[in-house]
Amino acid sequence: MKSAVVVLAVFGAVGYWVWDYNTSPTGGKAKAEASASAAAEEAKQHEPEIGDCVKVEDPDGDPVPTVVDCDSAEAQYKLGEWMPGKHQECGSEYDYGIQYRNSGHRSSYTLCFTKV
Repeated sequence: MKSAVVVLAVFGAVGYWVWDYNTSPTGGKAKAEASASAAAEEAKQHEPEIGDCVKVEDPDGDPVPTVVDCDSAEAQYKLGEWMPGKHQECGSEYDYGIQYRNSGHRSSYTLCFTKV
């Protein structure tokens, strides 16, 4: 009889944990989904579209463009061209370029910027 009570208590606790994990708005499944969403949002900040203004961290080393408001004092460059493929060179009308090779979902490409 005691072992049946212990087994029921264990199953009850596991059942409650599964229910709480899947329904709690501040933890479990919801927390994992929010974390994935935040990571995707963070990644978008570093993938400018044509016309976006950026600030560039470590421009002479491993440059990371971060999208900023064009009216912001942080804005350094504006993306003018996105060229797919390896070994692309920005034209003379651009002030700065960043080449990516096999980076994430976009494969190899070059970003060309003008100063703001």
